[in-house]
Amino acid sequence: MFRSRRTPPGGGVFLEMDAAKAEARARGLEVVDLSIGASDLPPPPEALQALREALDDPTTYGYCLRSGTQPLLEAATAWYAERYGVRLDPRREALVLIGSQEGLAHLLMAVADPGDGLLMCEVAYPSYFGAARVAGLAAHLMPLGQDLLPRLEAVPEAVARRAKVLLLNYPNNPTAALAPTEFFAEALAFCRRYDLLLIHDNPYLDQALTPTPSPLALPGGRERVVELFSFSKSYHLAGFRLGFALGNAEAIASLEALKAPIDFNPYLGIQRMGIAALRIPPERLRADAELWARRRQVMVEALAEQGWAVPLPAAGMYLWAKLPPGIPSDDLAFTKALVGHTGVALAPGQAFGPGGVGHVRFALVQPEAVLRQSAARIGAFLRSGSFSPTP
Repeated sequence: MFRSRRTPPGGGVFLEMDAAKAEARARGLEVVDLSIGASDLPPPPEALQALREALDDPTTYGYCLRSGTQPLLEAATAWYAERYGVRLDPRREALVLIGSQEGLAHLLMAVADPGDGLLMCEVAYPSYFGAARVAGLAAHLMPLGQDLLPRLEAVPEAVARRAKVLLLNYPNNPTAALAPTEFFAEALAFCRRYDLLLIHDNPYLDQALTPTPSPLALPGGRERVVELFSFSKSYHLAGFRLGFALGNAEAIASLEALKAPIDFNPYLGIQRMGIAALRIPPERLRADAELWARRRQVMVEALAEQGWAVPLPAAGMYLWAKLPPGIPSDDLAFTKALVGHTGVALAPGQAFGPGGVGHVRFALVQPEAVLRQSAARIGAFLRSGSFSPTP
């Protein structure tokens, strides 16, 4: 008899939040959704124009085989070379993805066998936990230090020797933390010591005001790094599901071999859209990074005025915060009560792993005025004493 799998970690939490938002709307509340990290900024006009033109080109309508992805892979490797000074082979060290989330799930299955170990942070994007489970990997969750980076030296020797992959993500979701070049150099040395593949999920690189490091570009990076890039955050094209993997040729070949019987490549028009996006001048991306920086500053200041001290991150579209003093650590109960009373929806920290309990994530996907209004609603809720979690 068919038996369904359990809901992956984080999935049930988001289902509960979705129901809470629907209930709030049904009662007439205006819901301001700061729980989902979908950019509210417009895509580049050049990218949309490339897609429009492709729709009028019948040669784009068929299946896209590997050779059809070559223009995007050449654009991606040229973009990487301009940004990081490393020229990769688009035929051997690059692969088109149907979004980096798809790429990560398939990559874990391609480079590790069921029962192998995976080192990942105890606070992470929810799909990481699900991808590890689908691949049958034994995930060792690394606690984060005060700088929100994992302490690699604290990984037990036996665990490190069993592992096949170290998974990192900086700039980070949900914490918005940055990792310096020195940390990635340490991570590469760790991976050399234990013969690990370093997978770096890197969709938020353009949401920092200063250049962010790439472990693939460091000495020895091409020998043991695969880096995943996405068009969702830098170019506000989340719904089009497009990304690419760059890095170790053997891992890329394994990923391609696994994907071959599972999917064809994205529609050629979407790939042409990606090529146009990669040609966007850096100053346009800088303007978006400055917008995210203003939103981070505005929301941190607005919450402080309401008595909630939240750290100001240096990058990203998120704030990561402990629940205010005096509030019980049931972050799911808190966020459900908050949206039910105020219409402001936040993401519960427990959705991001065991290290997220007692935290919430703010996705800053609304204009500054809306963020200020949301902070005021949150403050009124905190002062009202309306939150009474289930015992």
